[in-house]
Amino acid sequence: MAKSILITGCSSGLGEDAARTLAARGWRVFATCRNSRDVARLQGEGLESFALDVADPESIAEGMAEVLRRTGGTLDALFNNAGYGLPGAMEDVPPAALREIFETNVFGLHDLTRRAVAVMRAQGGYGRIVQHSSALGRVPLRWRGAYTATKHAVEGLTDTLRLELRGTGIHVSTLNTGPVSSKFRVNSIPGFEKWIDWETSAIADLYRDQLLRHLYETTGKATFQLEPPAVTAKLIHALEAPRPRARYFITTATWIVEIARRILPQRVFDWMVAKA
Repeated sequence: MAKSILITGCSSGLGEDAARTLAARGWRVFATCRNSRDVARLQGEGLESFALDVADPESIAEGMAEVLRRTGGTLDALFNNAGYGLPGAMEDVPPAALREIFETNVFGLHDLTRRAVAVMRAQGGYGRIVQHSSALGRVPLRWRGAYTATKHAVEGLTDTLRLELRGTGIHVSTLNTGPVSSKFRVNSIPGFEKWIDWETSAIADLYRDQLLRHLYETTGKATFQLEPPAVTAKLIHALEAPRPRARYFITTATWIVEIARRILPQRVFDWMVAKA
């Protein structure tokens, strides 16, 4: 019988590539998206898809119930991939904006993870949980404070869960991705326009010279940027290896900042990332 996996955020990019690749490898993939049009498109391509909005607790409950209905009550793996960014200086991020991004990137992920753990315990103590974090779950970056805060929270929740599930047969891994081709930048624009009143900011000139140019102007590939299959390859290892790693650093840039974080004095490290 094919192993089953629930993946969130499959409308494009990393989630979509993971869903297609795992289905081709024989997994039974539940490729979920927030938007019904994306669900219909994936269904038309032969993927088993339905709506799941990780910002909506009711949708999360219904989504997990649908998985269990289709599998007869089991689930072999969960890949928490859904999430988004909110560019802006921390002094300009309203508390309501922070609550909104945490609802998707942290609280929804945690809700779905808890439900998956309950299923995996009930089926005899086996399964894989993979959380999509970021290099920014390990280090800060200017203009990315809200997203960085959510990923640091995910890191803390996941590291603790991994310790608590030792010896249960339920393995927990984190993917720390760096620059990977996706719609992440474009998808962050609506939140920026909704929440960040940059024109009245004390640093409006910096917005014009730095952030707006990055957000709205077409740019080439970032240094060390990879394509989604590079992430999917690490996901496959986390799902299929007899002894999956606790953490996967993906892209050279992620390795560089991780090593720098460990060996450089804080003042030197801050100088380095402030220039990024």
